[in-house]
Amino acid sequence: MSNSLRDKVVIVTGASSGIGKSIALESASRGACVVLLARSLDKLNEVAEEARKLSGSQAFVIPTDMSKADQIDAAFNEIIKNVDHIDYLVNAAGFGVFDEFLKMNPQLAPKMFQTNVLGLMYFTRLIARIMMDQKEGQIINFGSIAGIVPTTKTAVYSATKAAVIQFSNVLRLELKPFDVKVMTVNPGPVYTNFFNIADKTGNYEKNVQRFMLDPDDVAWQVVHFFGSNRRELNLPISLSVLAKLYQIFPTIGDWASLKFASRK
Repeated sequence: MSNSLRDKVVIVTGASSGIGKSIALESASRGACVVLLARSLDKLNEVAEEARKLSGSQAFVIPTDMSKADQIDAAFNEIIKNVDHIDYLVNAAGFGVFDEFLKMNPQLAPKMFQTNVLGLMYFTRLIARIMMDQKEGQIINFGSIAGIVPTTKTAVYSATKAAVIQFSNVLRLELKPFDVKVMTVNPGPVYTNFFNIADKTGNYEKNVQRFMLDPDDVAWQVVHFFGSNRRELNLPISLSVLAKLYQIFPTIGDWASLKFASRK
């Protein structure tokens, strides 16, 4: 517990569960006022109640489907009515489905892009304008190791995360003159309900057990870098090394991915 984020405003999408929830509570434990966005009102209210107890500060709940522009607009209007500045935006909302691309329901691709990429971009555009006017702020976008290292059955999901990573890289350059920072977080597999949707067989989760991250540990590391000039955070270290090696030795990386990482 500390007051390092006292009087700071932290907006978190995907805040009802998983990494988003953990980041919201970690921020609150450091005194932040949190603004929580996700689809489930009941779950958001539970997180908000816990956040208020941790922070002694306000926690705002805004039910929002991040795939729908009209709901994002309404959420933004609600935010600017309730807070007079924004210090951090954490875009943690997203979902994935693991399946061979040629067998996947084709309707899932636009749904994944709408939530993971287009909704993130649209909301970021609105919040970034506030930060530009303030001449300060930080945007943290969740990509994934899957957006760097390809594995089978993740063609669409990996494509959405690669898009988030490159979007963040360009946004970082464009916002630098306004003293607004952009950091991308690329985690490997995390113990969340993500796999309840992504991998209904349970095979992948069993096969990557040794690489699985605790969402609270991820949250601590992300919040630790609030306000820093860190451009990218890849977790865990073992997969971070793999990601770097893949970029240097892609042919060997393809072999290693097929042999060790594509066990879904």
